[in-house]
Amino acid sequence: MSTHSNGFMQNLTTHKDVRAARISSSDQTGRNQDYWLIPPNETVVLGEIEGPGCLTHMWMTSFCRKIMGPSIVDPALGSNVAPVNEIHNALGVTWEEQDPFYYRKALFKITWDDQETPSVLAPFGDFFCVGHSLPGNFQSMPFNVSVKPEEANKFGAPAALNCYFPMPFNKKAKIEIVNENDLPFGLYFYIDYELYKQPLPADTVYFHTSWHRENPCEGWGSDLQVNSPAIQSVANLTGEENYVILDTKGKGHYVGCNLSVNHFQGSWWGEGDDMIFIDGEEEPSINGTGSEDYFGHAWGMQKNGFLYNGSIIHESDKPGYQVSYRFHIADPIHFNESIKVTLEHGHANHLSDDWSSTAYWYQTLPSPKIDILPVEDRLPHVAKMPEVKQKAKKPLTEEQQRAYEAAKERETAYISEKLNQMEIKYEKTRSSTIGNIEHAKRVKASIQQVEM
Repeated sequence: MSTHSNGFMQNLTTHKDVRAARISSSDQTGRNQDYWLIPPNETVVLGEIEGPGCLTHMWMTSFCRKIMGPSIVDPALGSNVAPVNEIHNALGVTWEEQDPFYYRKALFKITWDDQETPSVLAPFGDFFCVGHSLPGNFQSMPFNVSVKPEEANKFGAPAALNCYFPMPFNKKAKIEIVNENDLPFGLYFYIDYELYKQPLPADTVYFHTSWHRENPCEGWGSDLQVNSPAIQSVANLTGEENYVILDTKGKGHYVGCNLSVNHFQGSWWGEGDDMIFIDGEEEPSINGTGSEDYFGHAWGMQKNGFLYNGSIIHESDKPGYQVSYRFHIADPIHFNESIKVTLEHGHANHLSDDWSSTAYWYQTLPSPKIDILPVEDRLPHVAKMPEVKQKAKKPLTEEQQRAYEAAKERETAYISEKLNQMEIKYEKTRSSTIGNIEHAKRVKASIQQVEM
């Protein structure tokens, strides 16, 4: 009798003896405050689930806004309804700004079983294929992102994020958000999972994710034109200076990546070959023909996205920015000892662009130690408007002076109560963490009772 489900359509006609469950940000008081507010510089456990089991689906959406001035909405009343003001910044009603980089300031972290090191560690946005902190509409087999049309191609825009990679665990799954921002991080989430009555098979491999950035890649000829005779005359057979997407030891299979490029030369960021080294080989047994070719496109990247490959952000919509993806789900790349996945940054590594990537793979435990750059080194490049300094103002009239004073009084009172409401939500989030852990324990106990 089969006891494990992998969720694919061919298995929908066979009953599986598993227990489906979910942890979420649902308001545990039964009201409609269905989001968690994660304090600045704090780590919050979304859930801790005892196995054996498998995470089957995750949905999340988030917000992170800075108060620029007082709202005409009462801060206490406004904090006890659905956060509609976090969606739109209605002029004259609210004055808040979305943190454009909060997708990079928060980390998504998962630790399997009794390990001390996480197996999943990446900026929150990049894990869900939000590169450069720029959400773009796309759909693929394991991920999709949905953005409102008026928010598309905006840094820090709110978006719906989905992940369908199956993530098995034998003893425990611990899912966390690390908020390394000086602003609170608002999060709605579902984490759907299955529990099994028997341990996972001995050959089970565990899901892993790591994020890497070179800012910039150290090119040798970024002042030379792409595809020029000078560039084409240089050979690269060893991949020594290639950009590294993944370098790990163990047994498993690589299942893909997303790549975010900020191109500075103004030409074309690609022409680099993928070179993949398996089990310690010195010359790659998998060698490609160009960056766009690795991502399943040709003659540059098109504004298309498919089940396993494509563009999320295209440079024609956001000049200088490209986010691409390639998922090896139909064609996983297996390794028995080690794997090193690399890509040239320009032919023979001549370009000096800002590259960042998220690698996805499965392997046996123990997990490799995964490091990540400090928050200040994760922020994307953004062109800024020059600061304009106003000439000296004329003396204010009495009416204008009263307007300034009234605005400051409102702002002081508003921010004071807003901060008070945030503290209430922080405590509720901390309490909800305990509630989610207890909920998972109750679900687990129901299976144990069935076994008796």
